[in-house]
Amino acid sequence: MIKRIKIEAYQVGLLFENRKLVKVLEEGQHWIFRDKNVTIYDLNAVFNAPFELNILLQNEVLASMLDVVEVADNEIVLHFINGNFKGTLTSGRHTFWKGIVKNEFRTADLSKIEITENISVNLLEHNQLKYFVRKFIVASNDKALLFVNGTFIRELKSGTHYFWNNAITIEVKTVDARQQQLEISGQELLTKDKAGLRINFFVRYQVVDIMKALVENKDFEKQLYVAMQLALRAFVGGLTLDELLSRKDAIAEAILEEAKAKIKDLGLNISDAGIRDIILPGDMKEIMNQVLVAEKKAQANSIMRREETAATRSLLNTAKLMEENEMLWKLKEMEYVEKIADKIGEITISGGGNVIGQLKEIFVK
Repeated sequence: MIKRIKIEAYQVGLLFENRKLVKVLEEGQHWIFRDKNVTIYDLNAVFNAPFELNILLQNEVLASMLDVVEVADNEIVLHFINGNFKGTLTSGRHTFWKGIVKNEFRTADLSKIEITENISVNLLEHNQLKYFVRKFIVASNDKALLFVNGTFIRELKSGTHYFWNNAITIEVKTVDARQQQLEISGQELLTKDKAGLRINFFVRYQVVDIMKALVENKDFEKQLYVAMQLALRAFVGGLTLDELLSRKDAIAEAILEEAKAKIKDLGLNISDAGIRDIILPGDMKEIMNQVLVAEKKAQANSIMRREETAATRSLLNTAKLMEENEMLWKLKEMEYVEKIADKIGEITISGGGNVIGQLKEIFVK
């Protein structure tokens, strides 16, 4: 028996006899014996081999009509159709019909970390590629170092960095390059004269050498804290309480000078430091307040005595001048009479005494 098979445009038929590919049927009418069968494929679809592909590819006509893409275990292939991204091909063998559309394949090696292939950032952010990519963002005010399997590789600039996602360990260590402040709070210290107190200290620092801060040192901020703490203890322990309070403003400079070498080794630059608070225990506060009150009272008494002495000396000098100069005496009398007159609204005379005459005599002399 013979049957007729019609192959439409953009179709291909594969003629099999006993599971063996006999012929590739192209567009047109074909007469087929019943002991043979035909599988028809659309040329705009992926070719899924019904049998072992290697055997089918022995047919030269079929092999010329297919794009065969081999993808290794450590690779992916980016598939583009007519210049547009279609998807990713993972390990295995993939076959596509030629002719209807333009297929383009771009292989990427996942065994390395650097993305050296010509792949745009937009494509790296595509949902089908996100699984294969590691992404690190370095802020504009940060500095960053790239470590691969624990080994330092290079410094990363600010921006977004992409690497292939594989078994290789990647670490990006970042540090804020802006000026920062470290608080050293509640330090229980003893002065040279055994006075117990608590000090709150601050340090403003900036990372200037990221290699020293992150590679040559571990936890540079903790090391800075300890260095400042030890320098503070050493400085306070060498002063009495009175000396400490009187030299409060100079403490920062002395402590920074003490820890200068250590700070440099940490890759840091200190711009400012100082004591925020000196907190005395309750009994010490009371004693200090009593001392302060006593000092102020003594100062007040001294000032009062000094003023009294000055006033007495002034009166003595005035008396001497008035004794030597009769006109000065009269001026002084008139000054006091004027002061008295300012406070008197009227004068009432009683008795027969010549009061007006006496007043006139006082002013006329």
